[in-house]
Amino acid sequence: MDIFDKIAKNMGPLGQHQKWSHGYFSFPKLEGEIAPHMNFRGKEHLVWSLNNYLGLANHPEVRETDAKAAADYGMAYPMGARMMSGNSNHHEELEKSLAEFTGFEDAFLLNYGYQGILSAIDALVDRNDVIVYDAEAHACIIDGVRLHMGKRYVYQHNDMDSLKKQLERATKLTKESGGGILVITEGVFGMSGAQGKLKEIVDFKNQFKFRLLIDDAHGFGTMGKTGSGTHEEQDCLKGIDVYFGTFAKSMAGIGAFIASTEEITNYLRYNMRSQTFAKSLPMPMVIGLKKRLELLRTKPELKAKLWEIATALQSGLKEKGFNIGSTNSVVTPVFFKGELSEATAITMDLRENYGIFCSIVIYPVIPKGLIMLRLIPTAMHTLEDVNRTLAAFSEVRDKLEQGYYKEKKEVTA
Repeated sequence: MDIFDKIAKNMGPLGQHQKWSHGYFSFPKLEGEIAPHMNFRGKEHLVWSLNNYLGLANHPEVRETDAKAAADYGMAYPMGARMMSGNSNHHEELEKSLAEFTGFEDAFLLNYGYQGILSAIDALVDRNDVIVYDAEAHACIIDGVRLHMGKRYVYQHNDMDSLKKQLERATKLTKESGGGILVITEGVFGMSGAQGKLKEIVDFKNQFKFRLLIDDAHGFGTMGKTGSGTHEEQDCLKGIDVYFGTFAKSMAGIGAFIASTEEITNYLRYNMRSQTFAKSLPMPMVIGLKKRLELLRTKPELKAKLWEIATALQSGLKEKGFNIGSTNSVVTPVFFKGELSEATAITMDLRENYGIFCSIVIYPVIPKGLIMLRLIPTAMHTLEDVNRTLAAFSEVRDKLEQGYYKEKKEVTA
């Protein structure tokens, strides 16, 4: 069979819907200043879908720093990969600051989060090693695990009994292969909002020999007393061997970093293929990230406001009887019982009649028969935004229970 013919017959689980979903449910265009209120298809919407946790995307000091750095250096400098010709004092200063803030000896800048952690996993293990990872790990972790040429075992989400069983299997296998064990989890799971059970995983080091890598994309900047991450929130810094954080969430930027001991960080500097063979982060972003980190460290009121909004939103939802799952972070999922046709109808109703834009999640990301609306609060939202959303969701739930959305057979964007 011709490859293109095969593709035409199977566009993939998401691609199969592209003819009617593109531009509305997938690849939507939000326009205007990055803020809780933006334009979608020419109408103003209250937006709960931007990972701008601390509101730094359009912070005046950030905008000024970004603009000046772009004027001073342009978007191309430094030219080349870090190892060859793309290094600078600014890159190294940012790495030092990130290491100090998160509590590790050293840190290494990464061009992108997705490619970064994928490449880190690839560099940390060889075919004799075993990876043990959480079943609800992000796609970037799953793809990194797929690159692994050795054994891999998955444990049920946040289930410590399941983890123990997989550690027992991995331990038995590595005694034969002479390899080691790498456990991978997330600090905050981006869909459910549940924190990974880092402290309980660390406690297993008393029984098993393994190293622990955590992806804290949603925890960096939002969790812990200073915002340094979920490891600070759970007071288990010493048990974390490799820490990964992105700039795409709290820092409202591009790129990521990985932190560990000086020895392991240097090993990753010289062995992560996605960085060795990729262009360095542009100087305007690096300088802009230094300003973002400064604000994150010196303006605790930003994180406090984020949590004020998140707490009001989650408390209000629970008081009104909504199911928000097991979240214990600012990520706020809202679960309904329903099918795909109802999910699309609900989303359209919220956008067209209530002016509320939030992400919709359905099977296979979550079990069949469930609909999840995912809300991302920010420090820029207001309590008025929260109350408006609570009122809209209550009306939508009533319509769902009355069968209103089952009548919406035709869904057109």
